[in-house]
Amino acid sequence: MQGETLRPPFSIRNIDHLVLRVVDLDRMIAFYCDVLGCRVERQVDTIGLVQLRAGDALIDLVPVSGELGRTGGAAPGREGRNLDHFCLVIDPFDDAALRRHLAAHGITPGAPAMRYGAQGRGLSVYVHDPQGNVVELKGPHRGDES
Repeated sequence: MQGETLRPPFSIRNIDHLVLRVVDLDRMIAFYCDVLGCRVERQVDTIGLVQLRAGDALIDLVPVSGELGRTGGAAPGREGRNLDHFCLVIDPFDDAALRRHLAAHGITPGAPAMRYGAQGRGLSVYVHDPQGNVVELKGPHRGDES
């Protein structure tokens, strides 16, 4: 019928995982673990997969030289990126402490701004991982501030 929307028989709760195709696996693991605080949860060398725990979600790293990575085409780079950005909620969002921590790792974040996300508006900054993927680090929801 016109005007009716068929709804799926399920509800989306959150993001489970995302997959990044990578060129330098060691640098990417160091960035996500040492800089952002993820941890390696699972590694399957036979197919080329490293799964990092990021709060309630996973970030999968798939080397482009491995079995899974070869199926995705050209390696990520200036002319071929896998995504625009993804967002990780961090708590607390202490801009000064965050900048000191990132600087200690040679990373300069963008300017902090209030941005809208799944849980509402919160202060966030953008950083780049070693392969140029943009990661938004977003603080907890702060009401209707703009």
